[in-house]
Amino acid sequence: MKRRVLFVCTANSARSLMAEALLRHMAGDRFEVASAGTEPAEPHPLALQVLQEAGIPVAGLYSKSLSELQGQYWDYVITLCEKAARECANVSSGAQQIAWDFPDPAEANRHATFALTLKEIRERIGLFTLVHQKETSLKPADYNPVTVFKAMADDLRLAALLLIKDQGKLCVCELTEAFEVSQPKVSRHLALLRDAGLLETERRGQWVYYYLHPHLPGWVVRVLEETARNNAALIGQPLARLKAMADRPAVQCP
Repeated sequence: MKRRVLFVCTANSARSLMAEALLRHMAGDRFEVASAGTEPAEPHPLALQVLQEAGIPVAGLYSKSLSELQGQYWDYVITLCEKAARECANVSSGAQQIAWDFPDPAEANRHATFALTLKEIRERIGLFTLVHQKETSLKPADYNPVTVFKAMADDLRLAALLLIKDQGKLCVCELTEAFEVSQPKVSRHLALLRDAGLLETERRGQWVYYYLHPHLPGWVVRVLEETARNNAALIGQPLARLKAMADRPAVQCP
């Protein structure tokens, strides 16, 4: 039986439509896909254009209201913006809720911005299809090396993993300070690492802390240990900025 996935954003005109088309194109044999908006508009012409340029079918894509699909059962409800995440917590009581956050390309209204958003969503969906094939969460025995190495194949994600390994637990604000990048960018990369089963989270007060998944298989742990041992420079400056951070949240140890 196919798993049912609903993508949600505000207008259902760009991000969620692109996600719908991508997942259907990449794994339509395993997932039944739809998308909707909390305030639906019309499909953005540039969203349709970059999809077509990438060879992804757009036939049948149209903007839908979340209310049209709300009574249906979904295995996964994936939001693509913070507004949608706040407004659709109760779309489907049995669904696994997943929050992704991509900037709205319609604000820039540039072809290059839409193309970049498509690339980033494709990358996230690639990991999603690898991780969520049979289970709603990844078991230690199921760690796929392709998934793991794709997740680590980025300078920021690898450095964030090593910094979290060094510190035990870190929250988004600490990582934002350490790497001098925006909060949405840090959150997107952390979500990829969590989707790949490399990180886990816990909330303490107002802070959500990220830490290495406690059930990482031995070979993944060894890869991280060897990388950290032989590449200290990867986190040298971020670690210094983190230690100099003013008003840093209390250190949370595992």
